[in-house]
Amino acid sequence: MNKLLMAAAATSLAIPAAPALAHDTGYSHRHRVENGVQYWEGRDGRYYCKRSNGTVGLLVGGAAGALVGRAIDTRGERATGTILGAAAGALIGREIQKRRSEARCR
Repeated sequence: MNKLLMAAAATSLAIPAAPALAHDTGYSHRHRVENGVQYWEGRDGRYYCKRSNGTVGLLVGGAAGALVGRAIDTRGERATGTILGAAAGALIGREIQKRRSEARCR
């Protein structure tokens, strides 16, 4: 009985999201894959690819920067080093990921 209720609950959550997934993106269904990058042909005949916005790089860089900043700042509460390290790491990580995405999507 519990499995039936869980399946019904999961279905009720998925049904309202289905129309939102079926919106028109302006791209045709034709696409190609080159070197692991997927390209879509737009209605204007040009090819487009999805570029990364750098979110994963921002998060990973922020976490790594916070750890490095905390290790460098050995005086007092070490909050200053953690905050500055997280901010610098987040910016650096985001830029690295965005540049890698741009190089692959040209």
